[in-house]
Amino acid sequence: MPVSNIIERLGRAIFETPFEGKKLSNDAPELAEIRIAVLDAVKENSHRAGGRLVFPYNLIRVHLLGVPVEQAPVFRSAFLSSYFAEELRSGLTRSSYRFPADLAVDVITSEAMPGPGENWLRVEMLMEEAKPEPVSLVPQFARLSVTIGKAEPAELTLERAWVNIGRTRDAVQTGGPTRHNDIAFSEEDSVSKSVSRQHAHIERDAKTGQYRLFNDRVYKGADQCGVYLVRAGVSQAIHRGGHGSVLQAGDEIHLAQAVLRFD
Repeated sequence: MPVSNIIERLGRAIFETPFEGKKLSNDAPELAEIRIAVLDAVKENSHRAGGRLVFPYNLIRVHLLGVPVEQAPVFRSAFLSSYFAEELRSGLTRSSYRFPADLAVDVITSEAMPGPGENWLRVEMLMEEAKPEPVSLVPQFARLSVTIGKAEPAELTLERAWVNIGRTRDAVQTGGPTRHNDIAFSEEDSVSKSVSRQHAHIERDAKTGQYRLFNDRVYKGADQCGVYLVRAGVSQAIHRGGHGSVLQAGDEIHLAQAVLRFD
C-alpha cells in the first residue's frame, strides 16, 4: 500500500476514533505534511555510492511545534513512530536504497508556538551508536530438579563449585563421615534405596561456567556404572574416574532408578 494511503488511513483513524484515550482536534497538524517533510529530508541527505542511493542515518527525529498538551501523547506514541519507520523502510527498500537496519523515527512535540518565520515542523537526521547489551553482573547458575524419586531438596540451584548427590544427608563409613550430600535421597522407598551413599557429584568451572558430572560410586565386584546421562533420548554411561561429562540444558541424570533434570 502506498505511503500516502497509509498516512491518510492512519490520519482518519486518529481523527475519528480515540487513541490512547485522546483525540486529535480538527486543527491538528496534517500527518501528510509530516510524511512529505520526512521524505524530502531523506532525499536531501542521501548520496550515491557503488551505483546505489545510500541513506546513512539511523534516526529521523521529527520536531513539532504548537501541539496542545492533550494531543501530544498521540504524536509521541510508539505506535505512530513505528508506523512511520516501517513505511519509510519499505519505501526505501522498494526504491533500492541502502540504509541502516536499525532505522527509526522519533516524534517530539512542544506546546511552544513557532516564532516569526519559523516552521512548525522540523526534521533532524542523526546517527546514533548502537547501545551495547547490558552485561549482567549477577552470575548465572544452573539448576537440578528431581523428576523421579524423592530427595531433599527436590530442586537445587548450583551456586557452589562442587555439589554432591547420594543417599542420606551424610555418607558415613568406618572412622566417621566421609562427605555431605547436597541432594539426599533419604526416603525408605525402592528408588531412594537404589542410590548409593556416594553416588555422583557435579563440578562447576568458574572460568567457562561449564558443569561436569562425575561418577563417585564405590563398586564391589563387577564394574557396574549406575550413572547415566540421557540427552535427546540417547543414553551415555558415566564411568568412575576420568574428566567427567559436560552437562547441557535439558540433560537427564540417571542415578540407578532416580532421575534428575539439569537446566
